[in-house]
Amino acid sequence: MRVAHLSLGDFRNYASAELGLSAGPNLLIGQNGQGKTNLVEAIAYFATLRSHRVSGDAALIRAGRSSAIARMRVRAGEREVRLELQLNQGSANRAQVNGNAVRPREVTRWFSAVTFAPEDLIIVRGEPSGRRRFLDDALLARHPVASGALSDYEKVVRQRTSLLKSARGRGQSALATLPVWDDQLVDHGTQIMLARRELLRDLSEPLRDHYAALVGGDHAPRVSMFESVGDARQSASVSRETPSDADLIREADVSRETLAREFREALAMVRGREIERGVTLVGPHRDDLALALNGLPVKGFASHGESWSFALSLKLALAELLRNESTAGDPVIILDDVFAELDGTRRGRLMRAVADYEQVIVTAAVEADVPDDVAWRRTRISAGALEPDRTEETSESTDGV
Repeated sequence: MRVAHLSLGDFRNYASAELGLSAGPNLLIGQNGQGKTNLVEAIAYFATLRSHRVSGDAALIRAGRSSAIARMRVRAGEREVRLELQLNQGSANRAQVNGNAVRPREVTRWFSAVTFAPEDLIIVRGEPSGRRRFLDDALLARHPVASGALSDYEKVVRQRTSLLKSARGRGQSALATLPVWDDQLVDHGTQIMLARRELLRDLSEPLRDHYAALVGGDHAPRVSMFESVGDARQSASVSRETPSDADLIREADVSRETLAREFREALAMVRGREIERGVTLVGPHRDDLALALNGLPVKGFASHGESWSFALSLKLALAELLRNESTAGDPVIILDDVFAELDGTRRGRLMRAVADYEQVIVTAAVEADVPDDVAWRRTRISAGALEPDRTEETSESTDGV
């Protein structure tokens, strides 16, 4: 899979922009603040329906405008598809596939990308919300249909929490509809928990392999889940910091019925506290991803270089998983200003790890930061103007959407 052409209107700093891209390595070069990251942000948005830089869409719309348009032409083998997204201020976003109106989340079925960016350090050093975001984005990339379960679950949590807050001090009669919300919470939440467990099981081996390749040694990287359901039931029998492969396999193989029963038991155990506090206390929205190196938590114990290598290895493991499972070809690899964060050795190792993907898109402020033994197709960005290197320009660069 690869992006052949990107067209923007009123997106970030671009009144309009046309970017042609080729198979293989593409380099977007320009000083900070010129707009190169805005281009890859738009591309990545088609894969996740959200920015990797900000939490909402408002910042993506050019100042003073009510909407932004992003169009992209994607090729997978001999097939080509035209995708379009319209981001709107104060109203629902719109989408098209090959000129036909669809729900925005349908676009993610047609495009897959894995983005590496400086913001990824929050996966290992930030708050649980950043790690949950990584998990959910990974689930969407692996199973686009998961967007329905994730969206429905978020709505149930909001409605259920609103009920709990409104019922405080009003007696049990105010909670008459709570069992209905419990059923929906368990139904959608169980789907998400099982999908997350399967994801961690399948990421475990490629994570170890990619970390060893990046750092040149085996530091025993491990991933597992802190689950609020298990915490409420006080049923964890092993340390969640150092899970074995057998632990991950066993958790992923638990039946949906068993997990649903455990979920209901956890809800019953925290019922009093939920009513008192007006908060939904258990479920995927309260869970956290546990990351460890050599049996110690990455957060608080790993060095800056180790933290970066762990975050990159997680993304590389995800890219490998998507590549192995997809019938549409490789995910597009986006490296947004990543090489500036790495030493020369890790730069070379990272580039070798992604070199055989069908398309790699790299942004850099300083050309010396990127490996020089790569046949880059360069586009230079200055003050929102795109200038392809004419000696490298292909017909795709002028072929519009």
